[in-house]
Amino acid sequence: MKIFTRTIFRSLRRAAAALSAGRPGQAMTEVVLLFPLFLVIVFITAKIFALLVLVQKLEIASYYAARRWQLESHLNADYVSWDENTLKKDIEKNLRGYIGFDTPAVSKFLNLKDMKLDVTRTQVWNVVTLTVYTNASGMKLLCKYPKQAVCTAPYGAACMNGHDYLCQGGKQMEVIKYVPNRDRPIQFVLPGLK
Repeated sequence: MKIFTRTIFRSLRRAAAALSAGRPGQAMTEVVLLFPLFLVIVFITAKIFALLVLVQKLEIASYYAARRWQLESHLNADYVSWDENTLKKDIEKNLRGYIGFDTPAVSKFLNLKDMKLDVTRTQVWNVVTLTVYTNASGMKLLCKYPKQAVCTAPYGAACMNGHDYLCQGGKQMEVIKYVPNRDRPIQFVLPGLK
């Protein structure tokens, strides 16, 4: 780090001496031509990384929702309203906070629009579905050409889907988890003590 700062200060000292002596300065090719290109590449990489982060967050959040529903929901029909109104809303609140809906910077970086949590009860399994809707990524530079020209012969439906995500937005990402009805330990009662 010291070598880097020494080099920068040495370059700035030489530039200041040249300007004070009356010699005109000259823009470096790296700064004028390559630095903006570097910024574009960094921005595109950051947006792709944001998509990867969102996928990983969805996997972790869906596991949390499924496990919590599995352990805290009830089999008894008398408690279905509590499960739907209290437990599900609390799970949704925690998911929104974890995924990043509550933080404006994270929400903008991940292009978040809305989230929905559905639980379908069956005889054996509970199907927990977490769906996140996204906005357009705002990368107009990559959307300059039509998707038919970008996604030609060697690429297929995945390219079309990716182009739609980057340019049009409004995509949904869905994670489905299947959990058994009950994994809660049942209290052990010794025979004859009831």
